[in-house]
Amino acid sequence: MSSRSLALAAGAAFLSMLDTSIANLAFPDLGRDFGTPVHGLTWIVTLYTVLFAAVLAPSGRLADLAGPRRMYLLGTGLFAVASLACALAPDLPSLLTARAFQGAGAGAMIPASLAVLLHGTPAEGRARAIGLWSAVGALAAAVGPSVGGLLVDTFSWHSLFLVNVPVALALVFGARRLPPGGTGGRLPDLLGTLLLAAGLGLLALGVSQGSEWGWTDPRTLGVLVSGAAATAGTLLRSARHPVPALDVSLWRVPAFTTASVVSFLYGAAFYPWMLVGVLVLTRLWGYDALTAGLAMTPGAITAAAGAIALSRLASPRTAIVLGGVLMTMSAGWFWLALDPEPDFLAFWLPCGLLVGLGMGALATGISGASALSAGPARFAAATGLTTTARQFGGALGVAVLAALLAADDLGLDAFLSVYLFCGVTAVLAGAVGLALPARPQPVPTSEGAPA
Repeated sequence: MSSRSLALAAGAAFLSMLDTSIANLAFPDLGRDFGTPVHGLTWIVTLYTVLFAAVLAPSGRLADLAGPRRMYLLGTGLFAVASLACALAPDLPSLLTARAFQGAGAGAMIPASLAVLLHGTPAEGRARAIGLWSAVGALAAAVGPSVGGLLVDTFSWHSLFLVNVPVALALVFGARRLPPGGTGGRLPDLLGTLLLAAGLGLLALGVSQGSEWGWTDPRTLGVLVSGAAATAGTLLRSARHPVPALDVSLWRVPAFTTASVVSFLYGAAFYPWMLVGVLVLTRLWGYDALTAGLAMTPGAITAAAGAIALSRLASPRTAIVLGGVLMTMSAGWFWLALDPEPDFLAFWLPCGLLVGLGMGALATGISGASALSAGPARFAAATGLTTTARQFGGALGVAVLAALLAADDLGLDAFLSVYLFCGVTAVLAGAVGLALPARPQPVPTSEGAPA
């Protein structure tokens, strides 16, 4: 693989995944500045993940059709502009709007970055390339709280978003010399993409507000039913549209479908885990933002190390099952042993190292199972679809967290409930991963020939 392709792919993956968790430690400052409770601030995470998910799959198809370079430049440029808008936001509605556009930019970057990497990598080196790419993403998401804590403690919450701008612009400059690539063809279905964004957003809204409105309240039921209908509409249109928002033909192969389900469950466990950890450290144990961020760092190290090691030593199925087991064990440990009294060395540190290893294993296993099941012509589409599943799971997982915290006002029982939810979804991810074959199977094209 070329060093330029690796640097550009890793840079885009790092930025997009860093911003899934970098804002977590800004919640106390944002709450004071905007006068909003924690469960209301979760939309800073949810909107990012929803737009990330909605744009991922069509962006993957666009990257395959128009070329990874064009989609890479578009996504990274949008991410830079939206990050600047986040940093300058004068109020919460402005910040949420900018975060939505930032998520859309990240959704365009991710599939294009992996396509850039894999198209420049020989077949025998693709498993290693995917492992490195996954490791960077896992490291970024896990290290986000520590970076966020340092920036918030030293400067302010505005710096969390401002720091993205020079890095994104450097990536744009470096990507200009990439070959254009692309197979040509029509653009993906715009209406299907809009329906997907609306469906995910409405489902997240219904889950997060259910405890406040009441689960049988007409508003809750109406939002959930509308979200399900919009999502179903996307699937129906995608099954019949010549250039669908979601390339559902990829789901004809059981291995790829299994990887997508695992990705959804992993997202539902990972996103609330990262946010509840920050809340435990700052609200329950009284750590300041910098100390809390540093406390989250050991898990980031084992996440990256686990992703790199297991991409070389284990099949995607083995990595997924192992990751599910380790993450479930960590959730059980938290559920049984979490105490209002701080205990970093004997409790938080070993548990953080363990869960980081599990997260890294799941990340590299999912990436390997999905991308290696598709042919080179659909690397980006395959990555976009499974990452969409992860972001969808993440949006719903954060919505569940918001509902649990709103019902208990940040008490110990609420935190334990979140860890229990994460443990259940993690064990399901590992169990579903057992259905994967020992080696990924090629995905057939729409004409039925191997891709």
